[in-house]
Amino acid sequence: MSFLIWRQYRLQAAFAALVLAVFAAVLLITGLKMASQWHTILSACTASGTCGSLQQQGGASLGSVLGHDFAILSMLAPALFGMLVGAPLLAREYESRTFDFAWSQSVTRTRWLLVKVGWVLLAAAVWGGVIAELVTWWSGPRNAAYQNWFQPNYFDQQGIVPIGYSVFATALGIAAGAVFRRTLPAVAIVVGGFIGLRLWTSQDLRLHYMTPVTTSYSMTGNFNPPTGSPLVGGGMTGPNGQVLAQNFNSDNTFNGVPISSLPHACQALASQASNLSTQASNSAQNAANSAQNAANQCLARAGYHNFLSYQPASRYWAFQGIETGIFVALALVLLAVTFYVVRNRDA
Repeated sequence: MSFLIWRQYRLQAAFAALVLAVFAAVLLITGLKMASQWHTILSACTASGTCGSLQQQGGASLGSVLGHDFAILSMLAPALFGMLVGAPLLAREYESRTFDFAWSQSVTRTRWLLVKVGWVLLAAAVWGGVIAELVTWWSGPRNAAYQNWFQPNYFDQQGIVPIGYSVFATALGIAAGAVFRRTLPAVAIVVGGFIGLRLWTSQDLRLHYMTPVTTSYSMTGNFNPPTGSPLVGGGMTGPNGQVLAQNFNSDNTFNGVPISSLPHACQALASQASNLSTQASNSAQNAANSAQNAANQCLARAGYHNFLSYQPASRYWAFQGIETGIFVALALVLLAVTFYVVRNRDA
């Protein structure tokens, strides 16, 4: 049966191999050029002792437009596999009525489905893994320069999460084909479901996989999280440690906190800083900075503090594993639905 599956998907396999070859060629050529650029930048900054500001010294120009575009397009690769391979896997069998012949043989529905789905999901994982490995290698100099691994467009392209995306998109196509028995609806569900879930995950869920680290610091001080650590939130706390409510839609605020909720002795300074900050002249900005400092000193004496919540950059691989696990778990749920539908629906 495995040989039969190979014959069924040999054209798709050849197309996938061609796409991977072109993708690899572009990333290898542009990646080697970018690596050379990066070594030149490192040599220059080492000689001048200014490696602390690599982005300003050429980091923004790293790589080519073509290579960057291919890296961005790699985020659609899992959906492409789900559309072209996952969606037709069962839908085409129903549309062409070939399932009548397949299920009338000595091979049971369950075994037939297990073998087909198993090989296709393995191919999806390999597809996602190879593309992710190429993009991760290509992005090495940019990662070293920017150190923003958690940025949505970067996190989604690299590491192991593309493997989970590919398995999920393929399972979604298979399940949609089993339920609706039509290829086009299954393809539409793969596109909409995959993109929608990915956006929701990156925008709302990802930074909350683990409890963020929160650091409190003086109103007159400053705190910078470790490089590459994405911010989750921040604000001010009162003398008793309570978090002050913020309202960024109001103009009468100081650092997002309504001025009316601050100590009376500090309100005039906070109001002055807020009013001056909206003016464009240099003199007004200098006065605003002075008023800001005076307000911060007043609040510090009253026991107020700033705080920042962030996810340490050291959690990158933990987050990669969590997100990959989420998409693989969703794929397993979709496969359970598929097996239930195939085994219990009448032909």
